[in-house]
Amino acid sequence: MKLLILDAGHCLSLALAREANRRTDTELMIEAAVTITPERLADISPEALVIPPLSRPISAEPAAVTAHAEAVEACMEACVVCGVPLVWCVSDQLYEEGFAGPIDEHVVPRPRDDSLRRLVITGDRIRAEAPRHLIIRLGPLFALEGSHAWLGELVDTLVIGGECRGESDVIFCPTSADAVAVALIGMLQQQSCGADAWGSYHLAGTEPVSAYTFISMVRTQLATRLEGRGEHRELGVVKALKHHHDQPLRRVLNCRRVLEVFGVHQKPWRLEVGRLLDAWCYVNEPAIPGSKTGESP
Repeated sequence: MKLLILDAGHCLSLALAREANRRTDTELMIEAAVTITPERLADISPEALVIPPLSRPISAEPAAVTAHAEAVEACMEACVVCGVPLVWCVSDQLYEEGFAGPIDEHVVPRPRDDSLRRLVITGDRIRAEAPRHLIIRLGPLFALEGSHAWLGELVDTLVIGGECRGESDVIFCPTSADAVAVALIGMLQQQSCGADAWGSYHLAGTEPVSAYTFISMVRTQLATRLEGRGEHRELGVVKALKHHHDQPLRRVLNCRRVLEVFGVHQKPWRLEVGRLLDAWCYVNEPAIPGSKTGESP
């Protein structure tokens, strides 16, 4: 199976590359650009085109959100011309106001923010014009490397003593980019074998948690690992933010459909964070990386 993914530096693109390299049944082509022409798509002739998510669209510049939406629509048009299935990964932040309970796949986001509504319009076009599509709604992605690699940003900031901020009243399910890569390849393998199960799916980690608690846990686990190898380092502090004074905002995705259709289980984010921090300690002994800004999605 040959797949094509755009935005080569994105943390999901890197995760897909790692997973494809471990397999003998998947060939991954990566384009640096965020869009593709019908001519180039026809030349590569993949079995699916994968578009990584725009991370943190709520806090992104409106121009960046519009540019992403327009790029996705251009890709969708190229896919329709070439008969190539489209996979678009989308941030859970499109559910701007959250829900009291887990959010099912059939619930189309209806945000009030103009930029987020622009992304919903793109999703509506995909559903109407590209029957062979997967819209994958994700919890906040984390990874150690690549753009939008939230965990890598947090670790880099903590080890130089910087401050990390996270909302204590926004509840979500952090999602490992590596876990998404494994799930996507498995889903597309089944599609290539005739599953014909196109549509929208939710994919996230287990155990809803606040941004503040997630960052605090990362700090605690990192400190434990550094102390275990004899490094007594003063890590940066974690500051709690609060924006929803009445009750916490919950963006918890119900991932039951992806399990029922494709057999994909959610990965526990705590285990994934622990695995990645172990990998970071192995690579960075005794070196400490430089600084980036660690902020919550």
